Parts: sequence; C-alpha cells; structure tokens
Amino acid sequence: MDAQPVIRALGALAQEHRLAAFRLLVQAGPDGLPAGTLAERLGVPPSSMSFHLAQLANAGLVNQRRQSRSIIYAADYAAMNGLMAYLTENCCAGVPCTTGAVCNPALEPAKDVA
Repeated sequence: MDAQPVIRALGALAQEHRLAAFRLLVQAGPDGLPAGTLAERLGVPPSSMSFHLAQLANAGLVNQRRQSRSIIYAADYAAMNGLMAYLTENCCAGVPCTTGAVCNPALEPAKDVA
C-alpha cells in the first residue's frame, strides 16, 4: 500500500463521528447498516452522517449499495486490513506478531467485556 491511500484513510478516521461510524460498520459485518441507522445510533443529523460516510467512502474504507430506498454502507475489510498491515509492517523487528492479525468478518463479533 502506498502512503497516499494511508494518509486519506487516517485523515478520514481522524474525526469522532467518522471513527464511530466506521467502528459500527466493522461490528455490523459484511451486511452493513443503512445510513439512517448509523445516524440514529450516533445521534448525528442524517445530512451530517451522509457527509461523514462520503468521506469514509472517498478514503476507500467503506462500500455502499442501494437497497430499495436506503443506501447501505459496509466496512471494506480488505482496505482496513491493508491499512493495519501498512501500519504494523515493521513492528516486532519485522517478525510477524501473530498470524491471526487480520479481521475476518465471517467470524462472530467479539463481545464487549466491561
């Protein structure tokens, strides 16, 4: 991965509502969530949520598809894993930290532990 897509992705995530939306989409899995549901869960006006989702899509972190009258957004796991791989490429003195370090959206999401 080149530096420019990484900079765009990190820039898109460097905002509270976009980061929260992306985290919700990662948790939602490949089915994604409608933009309205994201706006409601985050307490953000729908027009603002549309702006934030457009920024995430422009950065290549989310995909969108039309389903009836809704636009469904889903995390792009390949892009997320590529970003994580870029950021951790030289960690642990170049030795892979773990083999299971990528996100597999087919797995059941982790439960929050308080």
